[in-house]
Amino acid sequence: MTVVRVLALLELLQASPGLTGPELAERLEVDERTVRRYAVKLNELGVPVEAERGRYGGYRLLPGYKLPPLMFTDDEATAVLLGLLAGQRTGLAVGETATGSALAKIQRVLPQALRERVEAVTRTLEHTRAPAAASTPRAGPLLALADAVRRRRTVRLAYRSWRGEPSERDLDPYGIVFHSGRWYVTGLDHRSGEVRTFRVDRVAEAARTGRAFTPPEGFDAAEHVARSLSAVPYRHEVRVLLETTLERARRRIPAETATLAEDPGGVLLTARAERLDGMAQMLAGLGWPFTVLEPDGLRAEVRALAARLAGYADPGDG
Repeated sequence: MTVVRVLALLELLQASPGLTGPELAERLEVDERTVRRYAVKLNELGVPVEAERGRYGGYRLLPGYKLPPLMFTDDEATAVLLGLLAGQRTGLAVGETATGSALAKIQRVLPQALRERVEAVTRTLEHTRAPAAASTPRAGPLLALADAVRRRRTVRLAYRSWRGEPSERDLDPYGIVFHSGRWYVTGLDHRSGEVRTFRVDRVAEAARTGRAFTPPEGFDAAEHVARSLSAVPYRHEVRVLLETTLERARRRIPAETATLAEDPGGVLLTARAERLDGMAQMLAGLGWPFTVLEPDGLRAEVRALAARLAGYADPGDG
């Protein structure tokens, strides 16, 4: 009797309770008598396995039994730890300290040799991008919102604005989106009567109301969040005609950066910008001919950028 196959039986019972003797025998590649021996061995180890007789009977763990701690292979443990590190780096995490405490707990129970190898990876791993801003949501509100999206149930939000002003509102959550290091929930805000987008890290509580809702047919939560973020007001309204195709433009220009639409002359780019010099650099970097429709200040910034680039190419002419 191998320990590996006994543990394999335990994993099967956790994943698919109620499998029959023949089904377990087939998956473990043993006979039914050996399956019974494995079940007895698990009972001897303190893992209560019961076998129900009859046509629909099968093997299962005793209801209410608390399973022992998870057991990972070297590859599985490394995958979990690197996943936690990646989540911490990108913002795809919950709670301010949850990731750090989870990393510490897992590392504490690893065999010394594996722990040292994993620590070597975590200490030497470098990233090409800066870490995401620290705005991870708490697990409670995030899980409550996800459950409400799945069950299509209205929730009551305790929310605070970017100014720190508290509010309470009922929301029909259509979807949750992770975008550029932040979590968002989008749906019908009963207070305004409009589809709105809220940052999940600003949700203090999401309480069930018991009311059901039906989301709009074909609603795309990710597309709506990207579009709503691109509409955040800035200092300058920008309209530029790009001499390219809509397909190529969409591959190069993120949806949160600008709105793109087909035009007889190419692609009409509409955006809001805080700095026109940055917009001029972005347009030049695309490598396509373009015409600035508005504002006049952007035309001036494009000319200034062209003059600087010409100066870099021929420094002796100045």
